[in-house]
Amino acid sequence: MTLTLPDTRIPVAVSHLVGLVGTGIGPSLTPALHEREGDAQGMRYLYRRLDLDVLELGAHDVGRVLDAARLTGFSGLNVTHPAKQTVLAHLDRIDPDAAVLGAVNTVVFGPDGAVGHNTDRSGFARSFRRGLPGVPVDRVLLLGAGGAGAAVAHALTDLGVGELVVADVDRSRAETLAAAVRDTGRASTSVVGIAEVEATLRGVDGLVHATPTGMAAHPGSPVAADALHPGLWVADVVYRPLATTLVTAARARGARVLDGGGMAVFQAVDAFRHVTGVEPDAARMLDHFAALVAAGA
Repeated sequence: MTLTLPDTRIPVAVSHLVGLVGTGIGPSLTPALHEREGDAQGMRYLYRRLDLDVLELGAHDVGRVLDAARLTGFSGLNVTHPAKQTVLAHLDRIDPDAAVLGAVNTVVFGPDGAVGHNTDRSGFARSFRRGLPGVPVDRVLLLGAGGAGAAVAHALTDLGVGELVVADVDRSRAETLAAAVRDTGRASTSVVGIAEVEATLRGVDGLVHATPTGMAAHPGSPVAADALHPGLWVADVVYRPLATTLVTAARARGARVLDGGGMAVFQAVDAFRHVTGVEPDAARMLDHFAALVAAGA
């Protein structure tokens, strides 16, 4: 008689060490969002903040952070303001979609070295479709032409925008982004100066805000409250705090509003997939986010 013994081997959990690189990232919910989904997937998943301010580094030092993370066994990094563009020079390969945007928010360490991806574009588009269904997009003003702005600009072409008006404190950066979008042949573009933004709001369907203004470390609003009106929709990419000064003022003026929470979740969904190779549960991550916000995290 053959005696069959039960399999008492303990399965080894997949483990990942991931980090967030940027400035003013203390209030970020991204670490908890990733870790909760990792727990739900049965992974050992640790997520660490690598704050450039705390490390006394600048955006152009991001290569040093990447080298240290790779040497110490990180699976990948998320990259936020102000390093989404400066990180490009320190990558071994850039995903074609990220190359078009000229910005990276996710770096994966693997056999091909440090590979850059951008999940802001897909994250914003998915959040927009969910939160502002049916709004007109014939003419949209984008405020901010940095790393997040570039992703949002191309996401807006995915959403069918007719004309994209771009404004940035650095006019040459706005012109470069407008030209890149125009060259895709998917939307017409124009550029206005920062001083013209509030007047421009009278002639557009919506405003997308993609600068750091409104973050906990950069309080305030990019536009005066009286420039907002009920015929406008407003989308903010900032989510800490969720009710930014801009979002609060837009709601008070009767505008339809999309806060930055949805984009934060959906870009994290795609980043989690890139880093782990595992498909996350987007609905569950939305629930994670809502629970974190409700708990005052």
